[in-house]
Amino acid sequence: MAMAMPKAASFALAVALVLAMVSLVAGAPGFATFYTPSYTPSACYGYEDQGTMIAAASDAFWNGGEACGHRYVVKCKGATNEGVPHPCTGRSVTVKIVDLCPAGCAGTIDLSQEAFAIIANPDAGRVKIEYRRYVRHTFNLLAS
Repeated sequence: MAMAMPKAASFALAVALVLAMVSLVAGAPGFATFYTPSYTPSACYGYEDQGTMIAAASDAFWNGGEACGHRYVVKCKGATNEGVPHPCTGRSVTVKIVDLCPAGCAGTIDLSQEAFAIIANPDAGRVKIEYRRYVRHTFNLLAS
């Protein structure tokens, strides 16, 4: 015969499980640039269309193609030039890595033009960012 766990203990266990599943990782600093269509072919998916919320990874996290398919949350943190002193929109964007940033890439991550426009004024061309890998945690709490 199983003993019932007191409600307070059950609640504390549930809270602990939820907190354990949440990533509390701060973002890494870097720079974002953007590229324009056509977005195919890409190093990860060839001619398969992956939409417009996409990006190319720099050597900073490409890791021989290991970054393919990973999603990153990117947020503008500030200007890199005098041309657009306040380029940030205050929004963040989640993008899927589909390509390798070409040689000479001036950013940590090269966003699609559409993704860049969500976080910053495209006239800026290059902005300071904070980025982190997006990891979706799923779990089931089983009722007893």
